[in-house]
Amino acid sequence: MTTRPDPIPAVSLRPVVDCFVVGGGPVGLLTALLLGRAGLQVSVVERWPERYPLPRACTIDHEALRILQSAGLMDDHADLFEASQGERGGYEFRNGQGELLQAIDWNRASESGWANTNGFYQPDLETALEDMAVATPGVRVHRGWTFQDVTQDDDGVSVRVGRTEDPAETVQVRSRWLIGADGANSAVRSQLGIGTGDSGFQADWLVVDYQPLVEEDWSAFVTQYCDPAQPATAVNSGPGRRRFEFMRRADMTVEELGRDSTAWRLMEPWGVTPETARLERHAVYTFRGSWAHTWRKGNVFLAGDSAHLMPPFLGQGLCSGLRDARALTWRLIMVHQGLATPAVFDTYGPERSGHVREIIDEAVAAGRVICELDVDRAAARDADMRKRSSDPDAVTREPPHPRLGEPSLTIPGRDAEGRLAPQGRVRTADREGLFDDVVGGGWQLISCAGDPAAHLSDEDAAWFRERGGVVADVSRGSGLQDLDGAYARWFAEHGCEVLLARPDFYVFAAGEHEDIPRFVSRLRQALQPAAEAR
Repeated sequence: MTTRPDPIPAVSLRPVVDCFVVGGGPVGLLTALLLGRAGLQVSVVERWPERYPLPRACTIDHEALRILQSAGLMDDHADLFEASQGERGGYEFRNGQGELLQAIDWNRASESGWANTNGFYQPDLETALEDMAVATPGVRVHRGWTFQDVTQDDDGVSVRVGRTEDPAETVQVRSRWLIGADGANSAVRSQLGIGTGDSGFQADWLVVDYQPLVEEDWSAFVTQYCDPAQPATAVNSGPGRRRFEFMRRADMTVEELGRDSTAWRLMEPWGVTPETARLERHAVYTFRGSWAHTWRKGNVFLAGDSAHLMPPFLGQGLCSGLRDARALTWRLIMVHQGLATPAVFDTYGPERSGHVREIIDEAVAAGRVICELDVDRAAARDADMRKRSSDPDAVTREPPHPRLGEPSLTIPGRDAEGRLAPQGRVRTADREGLFDDVVGGGWQLISCAGDPAAHLSDEDAAWFRERGGVVADVSRGSGLQDLDGAYARWFAEHGCEVLLARPDFYVFAAGEHEDIPRFVSRLRQALQPAAEAR
């Protein structure tokens, strides 16, 4: 797939919508698509008149693909993603002499039914998301409009936007909610006066995207070259594409780093030359870690880079933004449909902030290892990593698997709550596929010890179904076959028999089969629509 050159036809801004999204990147488009599929009226404004035609993010994980699956994108666009391969887990740290210091297992079996880590080409993903969004009833995408300001009251927000080419031409839109998915320099965040925290890490890097013209042989999906002479990263950036990243040393200016001649010179040691590759893009970025102090003010929410930034060393920036979109949209949908009280919004920011802060910390820690320029400290680092990896099995470690931050919309009790729920391949009498496609991807009540419905009263069962809940028995001999044993392994690992998962795939509760009535009762209390509270 290639990015189409023609912009989407202009459509008029509606004066009243359910949700107004600022930012037409992947996070904003996914948010609009998920809301639109649930019947909400959504407008997206993007200040640029056409899509950005060059790559930016290039890695995406299994959880993000499950989120895209929930939006229907994976039905026709699974070929946009290329799974991580390579020895020792696909992600390597090597020193200046090429010695393997550590590996991260990016090729591990994932919880979500998709390859753990994948390369992709962002313009293709944005094209697919935007095409699906504008084809969804109720969703409109408006390019060439810039957010100017927002005021709000108890019933919603009033948003003013202006033509990017003529800011004096403005339109006022009334909406129940506003979502700022407008990037690192978020105008929504600034206008609300929301401050940010900083990790204290900052480094300038040259990012170079190219298309190989000859066959290349790489031992890993991602290699971090922890070389004090020139820290560098090599990464698979999607089908038919590669990326290099090079840190700016003190003896080089930002201007010099940004020249195409510098890009070719730095790639030459790997045999990447004008004769063997086509240069697609090169740009200098400042890698840093930061986060918004709050993700919500009244009826306005932040998502994606407007809420957090991280160095790209773990490939989690876009993934975290897509998690934000899924975590926020299921809440908005339930409140809009009268199936939950707005109190469910209170946990959105704390949950997501706590989760992403752990990933930022891990990415910054990796960056400090990679960016070391002092020869003596680099040698000491190599010796320490060499010592820790003396055990052949210890050189490879797991990527971070953070749980939701607190307070969270979960039932404390076991280590499983607030962590990802599994998705495996299942088979019924007439269908086979991933669980969310075959059974359902909303609230999921799954047991390995019998039919969960047997423990639900008729009232609780009807209440659960009304909220999109599905009930499944994956025990041996049931009508739903756990084809690869994914659920059996998960339940054994967590020492439980039943899980109740949320629409964003995080575990609300986990425990024994007889806990089912208590779990559903606690969920009812947590959602508690106003009609039930009276």
